[in-house]
Amino acid sequence: MKKKINLKSKVVEIVSLVALAILAVTYLVMMGDRLSPYMLQTLLNQTIITAVVSTGAVFIYTTGAFDISLGSAVAVSAISGAMVYNKTESLFLMFLTMIAVGLLIELIDSALAAFLNLPVFVTTIAMLSVLSALVKIMIASGGGAKIEVPRAVVKTLDSVGLKVLILVVFIGLCIFIYNYTALGRREKFLGGNPICAKLTGISVKKLSILAFLIAGVGVGLAAFLTVVRAPTITTSTASSIGMDVIIAIVFGGMPASGGARSKISAALVGSVSMVLLSQIMVILNFSAGISQCVKSILFLAVVTLSGLKGRKAMLTR
Repeated sequence: MKKKINLKSKVVEIVSLVALAILAVTYLVMMGDRLSPYMLQTLLNQTIITAVVSTGAVFIYTTGAFDISLGSAVAVSAISGAMVYNKTESLFLMFLTMIAVGLLIELIDSALAAFLNLPVFVTTIAMLSVLSALVKIMIASGGGAKIEVPRAVVKTLDSVGLKVLILVVFIGLCIFIYNYTALGRREKFLGGNPICAKLTGISVKKLSILAFLIAGVGVGLAAFLTVVRAPTITTSTASSIGMDVIIAIVFGGMPASGGARSKISAALVGSVSMVLLSQIMVILNFSAGISQCVKSILFLAVVTLSGLKGRKAMLTR
């Protein structure tokens, strides 16, 4: 049985890598002579932001839960940090605020589900509505249609080296927690067999809250990277991240049901794939609405295939 599961995991991983290769080749062919260092830097910026959020979200998805409010959480964190900078002119306080707000949002999200015994998807849907409204309120409170951090202030931080460093450190930390600590093992156990996890004395509420808090760190880091990249924040900032993260994690080879076959690498592979797909649709002049439809159809297809596998596996738990 273990060999069969490992074989299935390898097959899914290979398929994800093949899909990534196809998207990369398609993008390069379609760009042709138009490909420039600026385009590659844009691609890298988008990939890093999506990958940071997705990496933190892996901990949530491993338990069999999900969070569709991550994009709005990034926007609220970014606005909060920008407002703090405009009051204090401190980049350090701006950064700390973004991390703190990201943690607070995810703490509230997980606490509502844990202590009110509500399904996680219910609280994340509610949180999505609340955060989307909060983004509009916060921006309107600034007296305009946007909130800005002076570009000259963040220009020195807008370097590929710093962004890659943040991504590498965060992924490295998550890999260590995920693969070499009791927390990571218990998260996988909970996602693979929640009933057995409860019977062994594992605190489901505690694990769920910790998973969301780790995702909150990713939200805060993504908010910081978003402001560094584009210091003008509007109601559309980070609007596509929520769906991109959901698709990226599953498209990267991680089962929608979580469990032992979950892996951090799925976040990186899936994030690169989603950014390439988005850029391909931009080249094809797809509107934002059509692009979202394509992503939604892809999401339904991948989750349906993953769900069918999950139903078969459910009987043997």
